[in-house]
Amino acid sequence: MNGTESLPPVLTGPILRQARRDRLVLWLVGSAPLALDLNLFPRDGQSAERCLPLGDHCQRIVLGRHLCLHLIDLPLGELLPEDCLIEYDLRLTSGEGIAAWAPHLLTDGQLPAFVIRSRLDRLLHGSCRKPHHPAADGLLEVDRVLIQTRDCPTERPGLLLMTGDQVYADDVAGPMLAATHALIGRLGLYGECLRGAVVDDSDALYRHPASYYGRESLLPAFESTEALRERFFGGVEKPVFTTSHGQNHLVTLGEAIALYLLAWSPVPWSLIDPKPPELPADEAARYAREAICVKRFSDGLPNVARALAQIPVAMIFDDHDITDDWNLSARWEESAYGHPFSRRIIGNALIAYLLCQGAGNEPERYRPLLDRVAGLSGRVDAAGRLDCAAHDELVDAVLAHPGWGYALDTQPPVVVLDTRTRRWRSESRLSRPSGLMDWEALSEFQQALLDKPSVIIVSPAPMFGVKLIEAIQRLFTWAGHPLLVDAENWMAHRGAAHVMLNIFRHSRTPGRYVILSGDVHYSFVYEIHLRGRREGPRIWQITSSGVKNEFPPRLLDWFDRLNRWLYSPRSPLNWMTKRRRLEVVPRIPDRSRAGERLWNGAGIGWLELDEAGTPVRIAQLNADGSGPTLFSGTDR
Repeated sequence: MNGTESLPPVLTGPILRQARRDRLVLWLVGSAPLALDLNLFPRDGQSAERCLPLGDHCQRIVLGRHLCLHLIDLPLGELLPEDCLIEYDLRLTSGEGIAAWAPHLLTDGQLPAFVIRSRLDRLLHGSCRKPHHPAADGLLEVDRVLIQTRDCPTERPGLLLMTGDQVYADDVAGPMLAATHALIGRLGLYGECLRGAVVDDSDALYRHPASYYGRESLLPAFESTEALRERFFGGVEKPVFTTSHGQNHLVTLGEAIALYLLAWSPVPWSLIDPKPPELPADEAARYAREAICVKRFSDGLPNVARALAQIPVAMIFDDHDITDDWNLSARWEESAYGHPFSRRIIGNALIAYLLCQGAGNEPERYRPLLDRVAGLSGRVDAAGRLDCAAHDELVDAVLAHPGWGYALDTQPPVVVLDTRTRRWRSESRLSRPSGLMDWEALSEFQQALLDKPSVIIVSPAPMFGVKLIEAIQRLFTWAGHPLLVDAENWMAHRGAAHVMLNIFRHSRTPGRYVILSGDVHYSFVYEIHLRGRREGPRIWQITSSGVKNEFPPRLLDWFDRLNRWLYSPRSPLNWMTKRRRLEVVPRIPDRSRAGERLWNGAGIGWLELDEAGTPVRIAQLNADGSGPTLFSGTDR
């Protein structure tokens, strides 16, 4: 079974990335370069059906013998109608449409459909989707919402915002890693050389005894590679890759691409039958436990794929899409980017993000980088490996890209922040946490807000987090151990915090801010007011995390309780924080048993806004099927 005749034409997708009256952007992966026609069927009773050959509006990038990424960016001469259902089909030259090659995308026999909302009054958002976490998958709730609102277009959410950690490249279960390797072989994904590593190339990595549950011994700056650490990092004890689950950290571009396909579609799973590697008894037991969670995850993918095909999906990375503590400090960056192996690992994950997430946000902006990827894929040796020098040059280009944030021209507008690659580095102590955005990036952010009446901001890390947890992170930072507590929050860097808070106080920035965040593996809502100002801006910090992840329950209960005691709205300790000029008022989850402010449960966030951009309904749609958790009452 090595020929394309035994493979389905479409492996993953389509995923709807943008749906505007004058433009549609879709993403899919095929087993070969495909010629496609897009058929549109507006259900407003007035608009005619359309058949649109994609031709030059589809960029194809070959990434293996039987794998080709398709990025469809289609301008529309005739505007599409708003607030009505628009069904669509993608037809091959053979005439086969979605019903033939992806029947799981149909709803009761009906084609996939989307709605172009005239106003963004309903949206879904969430972060942190770990396949081997035992919680249910929150993206299944997206599918349920779309089914329920198919016949009610004006009640349909206009956008799904995926706010970070869509994949966990640094924390992969053994069964998922086995699936990626099986898929790499099945599709013939290109291999690569590996400079500065214990192994010479990707094939040697996959065969290495430490490839499963032992990759930390292959990564730079660990104890087992002490000589390398001394030579390249001056004896730094903390590893470059700081995740506590790095035993299966992804390394190659092929692994990263395969992980995305397996995260978003049931089709790749149907093509492989991965077998457990030979493992010691304890690791074999762990593999078996993880396999149960991964099987449950893959069983839900038909519904997940159907959801992603029917709602515009906007994405931004956080650290686990690349590696834990990504760009935490200037010292971290010096170590990670100064070694060819760790630089390649980070670069590969970022290339995969470009191809599978970033490009759909702004196809025109990323065209030069996409062209470079296409050029690299044309330079493959007889062993199926990418040209090493050209690969390194592509990594350099991707790492040098000037920011990955973007804005959506919706009503209200959406501004998505890159809080990872334009950081405000500490000049006094290189090991101190960097600010999440530097002064220049924050200045550009402020310019994007000027004179807008309301705005939705996506900040992967909450701008206004739990004060107790931030205080604990600050204590560990002062003690010289920021890596131990993931000390990445907006208040960790004085300069970044000061500029960010001043933006909210500026007279020409919006009167209403809605900040959507993830990252923390629990959900909460704060209302923020400027102290002493009657007509100051209104700010809502709305955090939904995780889609398929949760915080350790007992630990979160203690954090929640202590935070309520120490930092209640009237507590004098609030005056010792950087945001002392702001009044932060928590909203209480309606399922709170004893005044808890933090909600711990996998799911997806739901937000409804009135015409002024004020939240009127904030909820967490729980993945366990227990019904939504509403954030309504306040603690004042």
